[in-house]
Amino acid sequence: MENILLILNIILAIILVILVLFQKSEGGALGIGVSQDNFMFSRTAGDFLTKATGIVATLFIICSLSLTIVSRGDLISETSVIDAVEETEDTPKIPDNNN
Repeated sequence: MENILLILNIILAIILVILVLFQKSEGGALGIGVSQDNFMFSRTAGDFLTKATGIVATLFIICSLSLTIVSRGDLISETSVIDAVEETEDTPKIPDNNN
């Protein structure tokens, strides 16, 4: 189950990156170089990409959380690190001279 979720998470991450790169750049800084004026229905294409990005991002977050929950079941509960530290009663000695 964990391997399936991991593969699905990687696929969703790649799709999410591609969807973000296809979107129209508002500031002109990042984009793929194709102007949206060439498309006949540029507004509907932008709306579709925006909705698809939101859906894929939500699926990615859900998949990441479920992957964390599934992989957490494999952890062995042990004592705390703080409990494992041995307390020593030997205090360091202060030197007599600082020379």
